[in-house]
Amino acid sequence: MKAKSVSFCLTTMAAAALSLCAASAASNEPDNSTPQQVFDGMCQSFRAEKAKGVHARYQWELSGPNGGEWWIDVNDGTFKMGRGKIDNPSVAFITSDKDWVAMSNGTLKGSWAFMTGRLKVRGDKGLARKLDEIFP
Repeated sequence: MKAKSVSFCLTTMAAAALSLCAASAASNEPDNSTPQQVFDGMCQSFRAEKAKGVHARYQWELSGPNGGEWWIDVNDGTFKMGRGKIDNPSVAFITSDKDWVAMSNGTLKGSWAFMTGRLKVRGDKGLARKLDEIFP
């Protein structure tokens, strides 16, 4: 079953990135305090030049009260992002909602989370590392 896309965020020289959803705008929480806010921010930090030639499907499986599943499909300088599962992910990240937010905010190093078992990565580790360049 294919996941339904929440929104498409395509970058070109003439177009700016679009927000995934308006839900975070209505929230009283600070920026990047929930996984959804992290993904909304990723949409806006996308670097098309770093994604040229990259074809990767990323999946997140986050446990916890704000957890859920999210995906990003990077395709040669563009991407789609949504909630749910994506078919045949190249990389899957499994962690808690709190740890994902902490890694995204820089208060938990991803390498430390991985070494201590708080972050599991299935699939292509090279593509996993590329994510930081594509979405700084």
